[in-house]
Amino acid sequence: MAAEEHSPRTLRLTEHVIAMNPAHYTVWLYRFRIIQALDLPLDDEFAWLNGVSLDHLKNYQIWHHRQLLLDHVHARIGSDAAAVKKLAHDESHFLRLILAEDTKNYHVWSYRQYLVRRLGLWTAQELAATQTFVEDDVRNNSAWSHRFFVVFSDPAASTPGAHATAPDAAVPAATVDREIAYARAKIAVAPQNQAPWNYLRGVLVKGGRPLASVESTAVEYVWRVGEADGEDVQSSHALDFLADVHAEKGETVEAATCLDRLAEKWDPIRAGYWRYRKAQLA
Repeated sequence: MAAEEHSPRTLRLTEHVIAMNPAHYTVWLYRFRIIQALDLPLDDEFAWLNGVSLDHLKNYQIWHHRQLLLDHVHARIGSDAAAVKKLAHDESHFLRLILAEDTKNYHVWSYRQYLVRRLGLWTAQELAATQTFVEDDVRNNSAWSHRFFVVFSDPAASTPGAHATAPDAAVPAATVDREIAYARAKIAVAPQNQAPWNYLRGVLVKGGRPLASVESTAVEYVWRVGEADGEDVQSSHALDFLADVHAEKGETVEAATCLDRLAEKWDPIRAGYWRYRKAQLA
């Protein structure tokens, strides 16, 4: 490494070191420089990397190396639509395999996001894939996050550079309506699952719509808040949402009641947080 030797011999050496310590960041970078210097065919490297990835699911360095390889190969084939399509197919196939082993692997989902952006995979197939993961596990926050990215970062239907948590007038109203309906359907499946509630909030922000526009969604899971008899809450997240709806409408007394009940009964483990939220109403 000190001599910057780039040869088949040093490539084999990096493979040996990585086998002993797959988190050796410096060796991974050295391996990539060797591949660049020797102008090696990348099919073999991807095949080798696939095996290493399946053996070490939580290793970040593997995915950084893969990202470097993706950039390297894309620079070569970017003008060849058929080659890019094959690359996208191969990478998507491998990601399906590895996510079958660990559906919530942060590094894999981060790479998938990079792949979509790099190869322009803003497709119905990619959106459908997120739906499959959510159907399999409605609590898969990574799948929800990827869906939000695919829907609201598509250059053809968003403002370039728009912040993820900022309203975007370029997002079609029909898209916002569709995603609201999707979130509501998944809330109905598991009302106490925070993921679709957070997704719903994000969709409303992107669409520039008030929380109150879907107040009925929260009301479905909350009854007689603050009343001595008959109070029932099927989802603390619905009660939290309703508190924000009341605050948005200037109904501070009602908002405070929701937050009090969260602190006192429906989510007492976070009582301090709910009291803080109540103090912010003033």
